[in-house]
Formats: sequence, C-alpha cells, structure tokens
Amino acid sequence: MATNIFRKKSVERILADVASGFSDADHPGSGSQLKKELNVRDLTLMGIAAVVGAGIFSTIGEAAFNGGPGVSILFVITAITCGFSALCYAEFASRIPVSGSAYTYAYASFGELVAWIIGWDLLMEYAIGNIAVAISWSGYFINLLEGFHIHMPVYLTMDYFSAYRAHNAIHNHAPAITNLIKSQALAWDIAPGIGDFKFIVNIPALAIVFVITYLVYIGIRETKKATNAMVVLKIAVVLFVIVMGSFYIVPANWHPFLPNGFTGVMKGVSGVFFAYIGFDAISTTAEECKNPQRDLPRGMIYSLIICTILYILIALVLTGMVNYKELQVDDPLAFVFIRIGLKNISYAISMSAVIATASVLLIFQLGQPRIWMSMSRDGLLPKAFSRIHPKYHTPSFATIVTGFVVAVPALFLNLTEVTDLCSIGTLFAFVLVCGGVLMLPREEAIKGRFHLPYINSQYIVPVLFIIGVATFYHQIIALADYTIGWELYKEKLPVFLFFILATALTVLSFNKKLSLIPVLGLLSCLYLMTDLGYKNWIRFLAWLVVGLIIYFTYGYKNSILAKEADGLKAKQ
Repeated sequence: MATNIFRKKSVERILADVASGFSDADHPGSGSQLKKELNVRDLTLMGIAAVVGAGIFSTIGEAAFNGGPGVSILFVITAITCGFSALCYAEFASRIPVSGSAYTYAYASFGELVAWIIGWDLLMEYAIGNIAVAISWSGYFINLLEGFHIHMPVYLTMDYFSAYRAHNAIHNHAPAITNLIKSQALAWDIAPGIGDFKFIVNIPALAIVFVITYLVYIGIRETKKATNAMVVLKIAVVLFVIVMGSFYIVPANWHPFLPNGFTGVMKGVSGVFFAYIGFDAISTTAEECKNPQRDLPRGMIYSLIICTILYILIALVLTGMVNYKELQVDDPLAFVFIRIGLKNISYAISMSAVIATASVLLIFQLGQPRIWMSMSRDGLLPKAFSRIHPKYHTPSFATIVTGFVVAVPALFLNLTEVTDLCSIGTLFAFVLVCGGVLMLPREEAIKGRFHLPYINSQYIVPVLFIIGVATFYHQIIALADYTIGWELYKEKLPVFLFFILATALTVLSFNKKLSLIPVLGLLSCLYLMTDLGYKNWIRFLAWLVVGLIIYFTYGYKNSILAKEADGLKAKQ
C-alpha cells in the first residue's frame, strides 16, 4: 500500500499523454485537444486579471483597518513570498507545460497520494476564491445600482449567517455596533420567512457566477478577449484612483504608520495574500499556450511585479485619504471618494469594480475545471470531468459542475470566512510546489525555456534562521508557557510547528546544500500560515479528510497507474 499510494507519474509520461490527446480506451471522446490561443501578453493580462480584483477592491479595506498605513509593508512581504513561489511554479511550468497546475507538479515529484491531496486542496482554493470574488462583486454591483436609484431588498444582497449574527448582536446589546451590523440586522428583520427561518440570499453573487460560467464554457478565445478588455479598463481605474486620490492625501493620516504594531499588520495577511493568489491560475492554461515553456514563466512574473506596485501605491493612497479606522468596509475604493464628498466618482469606481472583479472570477472559473480535468485524466475522478466539448474545445462537464459548486455557497457564505480558508489552501499549494522543486533533479538551462537559478543555501539559510530566532525570541520563549490555558495556547501552535519545520529546513539546507529560492519560498509560506487562525486550520484539515476518504474509496482503485500495474501483474 505504502508504495502504491506514492506511485509517481514521470515527466516524460505526462508530456506524452498530452501529446497524444489522451485518446485512449479509458478516455473515450476525450481525444480532442484544447486550443492553443495564448501568448505572453495574454498570460500577463490574465495574471493581472486574477490578482487585481477582489483584493484591491475589497479585502484591502479590512487589512488596512487592522494594520494602518503599514499594511503596505505586508504587500511587500506577501509579494516576496509569492515571488519565490512564482519562480518555483515557473520552473515546473517550463518542465511540465500541461494543465493541472500544482496537482500535476506534485504527481511528478511526490507521487499520487500527495498529488490527490494538492488537487483536492486546489479544488477548495479555487471554489472558495470564486465564492469570495462573487460576494465582493455583489457588494460593488449593489452600490452601482444605488447610483441609478435602483434599490434591491437588503435580504437579497447578503448571506444568511451575517444577518443572523447581526440580529443577535443587536438583540443582546453587543458593544461596537457598526452601520454594517445595523444593515445586516435590518435584513433579518424584514426578510420573509417561516418561523425562525428567514429567506436571506445573495442573488447578485449567484447571477454573476452563472454568467461567467457560460463565458468560460463557450471557449478560451472568448475568455481571452473578455479578460484583456476588462484588464485594460481596471488598470486605468486603479491608476485613476492613485493619481486622483493623491491630491486628497492628508499626511497626518499616515501617522502612526504602524498603529497596532507589526502584529496588527500581520492580522491582514489572509486578506492581502488572498489578493495575490491568482497568479497560479495561469499555470492551469498551459495546454492552451502557444509557447508555454517560455511564456508561462514570463506571464507569472510580469503580472506579479505589476500588481505589487499597484497594490503598494493604492494602500498608501487609501490610508492617506482617510483614517485607517474608517476602512473596514466592503468597497473601500468607492468609500474613500464618498468620504471626501466625491460621490459621483464613487459610482464610477463601483462600475469599474463590477467589471474588475468579474474578470477575477473569469480567471478562477477558467482554472478550476482544468484541475478537475487533469485529475479525471489520471483516473482519480470520473471520466466525465475530462470530457472536452467537440465544438468549444473546453472541459464542458467540469465547467458546469464548477459553476454550481461556486454559485450555491455564494448565496449563503460571507467574505471573511472564505478568504481565510482560501489563503490556507493557497499557501498549502505553494508549500508543495516549492518542496516539489527541491525534489526535481537539476537540469541544464535550455535556450528559450525558463530555468530556476541554483543558489547554494548552505550558509545563507542558517544565518537567516539565527536572525529570525533573535528577532522573534520572545515569541519563541512564550511557547514554553503552559500556564496560559488551552484557549490561548492553541493559537500559538502554528508558530511552534513553524519553528520546528524551520529548524529542520535549516539543517537540511546546511547538509544537502539545497537550492535557496525554493527553501525561502517554503519558509515564507510556512510563516504566513501561522497567522491564519486555529479554527481555519481545523476546517482545512476536515476538508482534506473528506478528500482522503474519496481517494481511498474511488481514486486509489481507478487510478490509471493502478490499472496499468494490475495489467502488468496479470500478464506475469
């Protein structure tokens, strides 16, 4: 069993399967290949489309509320973390230019069980990310309708549980009742229902998912055209906010720069990291790239650099225009202009945000079906998921399933819960990709392909480890305090686990002379994971347990590699 569950799919086998179009007995009707439509410009714009969206138009407000103007530092930290991971993705994309992203990379480096785990994780990451974007889109769409004096019933514009909690907070006279809580409680009070059950759903979120799913269903060319147009528009809007907002900056709003210290800055890690996760969605389009081994890495890196600059500037402008304490809103870019009396501009921004967040949803909805498809090709999911539409050349069944998987939860969930869970899933994927690169045999650079440079980490990582221990000495010592009780101690467990893993990586780096960039990617991702909360980890682990049950009851027996092994045994 132990050997079988870690069976690997060689890089040569993966590439040969794609070249043959998977036209075999186990995949009837799946011989049609995906269209090769994308170049480096398209990939860069797709990366920007995926990254500049819900993060810059929504979650940046919550992050700024926690970290103050210093949240711009968190964007730099997160960009560096994503940069290391992006380079590792680029190395894999150059060697294995096929759909499947981290799932396919894990199959080649770690084996089938880990590949399943990361594939299952990616399904959650993309689904939760799509849900979050749909919810964010709904908020801006409602604000846009208000600009045209169109008022939707409030109970049709939010999730059930937020309204329920707000109702209880008002009823129990909880402190710090905000206008947002009052609005949510009003939805509960006026919503139709039967007894204690209220009809409260987010209809706009449902509608946008169905529209985007249809667009993704009918083809990559149409998706590309729509994405490119939306990206140009939203970059123009972001630049407008930066330039226009700079005239209304009050320098006093930047003081103090770190009102809640570095701890406050790190509270925004899930929202800020959520803003960056889109760049890995580019790797799922590998089979639709004209020159994936050259263009995929460039598209990832170019988009990451452009988006980081935009994020830092927008964070400084927002926190300069209004006090950071006012930014805990769903639509911070529109809010700051309302706050300074430019209401008409806020409506224009809401219109742009509607388009911008739709483009993010478009890229995420494009990525998830291709994960389903790759897992199905390997026999780990039913064959229907790898079916390619004869006319549109898209994974049709997987696209439809993705639409329903995203649309239904978007009716009921809220933004904070889904961004935290999505960030854990993404960081987990990044950890496995960085670790997978360390397990790949070194290759010589080939002209026209991306090649991750080797930098010996033997002495650099131990020095960084010593600096880290000295910097966080008090936190490390606090881990030994068992008198604080389980409720407080459990929140420190992630830090404790990070310290153990960082120690192990430092020793391995010294003894094995590991490549520096993947090691730094591992360490930075693992560190960010420590700030995502104990409850989110429990939810994430529960999701993985469900996935393992499905693997051992279906995927393990139906794996293409398992069937081939059984066939060889039968012949012997």
